[in-house]
Amino acid sequence: MAAMDPRASRIAPSLSDIEWLAERALATIPKSLKRHLRNLVIRVDELPDEEVEEEMELESPFDILGLYRGVALPRKSVGDVRPDADMVFLYRRPILDYWCETGEDLYRVVRHVLIHEIGHHFGFSDEDMERLEEEA
Repeated sequence: MAAMDPRASRIAPSLSDIEWLAERALATIPKSLKRHLRNLVIRVDELPDEEVEEEMELESPFDILGLYRGVALPRKSVGDVRPDADMVFLYRRPILDYWCETGEDLYRVVRHVLIHEIGHHFGFSDEDMERLEEEA
């Protein structure tokens, strides 16, 4: 069953609503880049787990909207054997908090977080992405 557009309801968008928005956002990525995302798993969780909180030294689980876990493409080697797939995590509750605090369009928030984390998959640093956004 397809998720509803979260703007059509007064109920907080669900995990499946955020997944639907992420799928819409993913569809906007150019084919030339999308072909490098075939093995990338995109997952929506409520909050980061304790391991992520500790690893990222977060004061609160609401301090992170998304996360890329994997080996960036420029660092991959054909000899690499990784049992885990590269993954992008989107964290629903922090995204919704940010959305409520800023009043930004939820689709734009999800798209921004998704593209930011995919940027890490391509090997971009946070600083690289900030610079690209400022130039755009």
